[in-house]
Amino acid sequence: MKIAKKTAIFLLIVLIGMQFYRPAKNQADLNTYVATFESETKPSEAVKMVLKTACYDCHSANTRYPWYNNIAPVSYWLDSHIEEGREHLDFSGWENYTVKKKDHKLEELIEEVGEGEMPLNSYTWTHQDARLSEDQKKLLMDWAKKARSNYEIAEQQE
Repeated sequence: MKIAKKTAIFLLIVLIGMQFYRPAKNQADLNTYVATFESETKPSEAVKMVLKTACYDCHSANTRYPWYNNIAPVSYWLDSHIEEGREHLDFSGWENYTVKKKDHKLEELIEEVGEGEMPLNSYTWTHQDARLSEDQKKLLMDWAKKARSNYEIAEQQE
């Protein structure tokens, strides 16, 4: 029993200590964090709203954090989730992608949304507004297909 008590005290101390060392927040200038992406792909206001509520938190340089992000170890889990999301697709780093990669990322967006893989269920559990209706999915995929056509033309001209 002594070992269990010592282990519990140790874990409590670690948990308390974690509260003081949190990951840096993913927050950028609200006016420019997706400017290049939006200027190139020209989403409508309706598409922008879908992107903002369902995509940008994990796939851009600006995240709207829920209150529970202030509690470790949740803050570490969210930070890891955001980093992984940005590794796969980073709307804030759009200018760093080649034309071919931009086309491919939009193709992946269409596939992931169409298959219901994005946004992740774990995200929509806590962000009800990020759940996409069939109309929103269609809107997003139609816009992405149109944006892709511009990159396909640019690829052919290279």
